[in-house]
Amino acid sequence: MGWFFTIIIILILVGYFYSRNESDTKSKKRGTKSYAKWLGGGLGWAFGGPIGGILGFAFGKMFEDMQAGTYAHPSNTLQGDFKISLLVLSAAVMKADGSVRKSELDYVKRFFVTNFGQSSAEESLLMLREILKQDINIQDVSRQIEQFMDYSSRLQLLHYLFGIAQADGQLPKNEVNTIGTIAAYLGISPSDFDSIKAMFVKDTNSAYKILEIQPEASDSEIKKAYHEMARKFHPDKVNHLGDDVRKAAESKFKEVTAAYEQIKKERSLV
Repeated sequence: MGWFFTIIIILILVGYFYSRNESDTKSKKRGTKSYAKWLGGGLGWAFGGPIGGILGFAFGKMFEDMQAGTYAHPSNTLQGDFKISLLVLSAAVMKADGSVRKSELDYVKRFFVTNFGQSSAEESLLMLREILKQDINIQDVSRQIEQFMDYSSRLQLLHYLFGIAQADGQLPKNEVNTIGTIAAYLGISPSDFDSIKAMFVKDTNSAYKILEIQPEASDSEIKKAYHEMARKFHPDKVNHLGDDVRKAAESKFKEVTAAYEQIKKERSLV
């Protein structure tokens, strides 16, 4: 299927330049730049695989706006791939219970505004609306992401998905199950899945679950676990995705620190 969408995009590109030949030079340059940024930053490794198929349809629906120079996507391919992965997996989680809630759309918009800016948020939300109209093969999409994305970035994706599921203050079981399925195909370990889940589902043992230890663990084991988790979830692990994604990762890191501080207080540790 990848070659099919490649041909479609090539044909669109040919048509695009043909139609723009009648426009003034300035408009043509602006449209060309927008298109180049989309290919360079918005598709990256995703183009050609199952994610590329999803984007092919969504891209076609939005092409007229792109001709007008409305969209300007990041030139950083890794960051573009991460954002596309966010949108596709967001759609999978949002559709898990058969309906898309306004609170979920609002969460996505707030997340993108906070971490990528207003313009990127508006563009991403429009793309998300097109992706939501399609059937998403969770297994194929997640395995493609697992193949090309490093582990720390996948952990950040998982943290974000739990945020969507809890957008209205609750965690629907079917959405949690969908995230669990995604995590498994992403190659996330069960202990890491439980750790991130515990950041959103609070109970008496949440702090221990976040640090991936048992309540019976010794003081030295707790300190060791904290240092290991701090290294695993440190925002520097996603520096290659840009400052915006690193900023988003800070909340996950703060949860680890808060869990450790809670246990220290309970045990009167120094």
